[in-house]
Amino acid sequence: MPIYEYRCDACGVQNEHLQKMSDAALTDCPSCGSQRYGKVLTAAGFQLKGSGWYVTDFKNSGSGPACGSGGCGSGGCA
Repeated sequence: MPIYEYRCDACGVQNEHLQKMSDAALTDCPSCGSQRYGKVLTAAGFQLKGSGWYVTDFKNSGSGPACGSGGCGSGGCA
């Protein structure tokens, strides 16, 4: 379930709520009871895990990326 962040325009309190995507948005502020409690647009927090990502591809092996073995043509990798 996603975590949504809400902020009250009346009292300024800001909270996170764990909700289903199908749940209706909250409208009542838990702090002051105002009807001005709404979702805040925030960046999603996620991590890339598993094989296939550059950070983990060459972490334990002695080889570097393909450009180290002449994979970039004339060796002028940027």
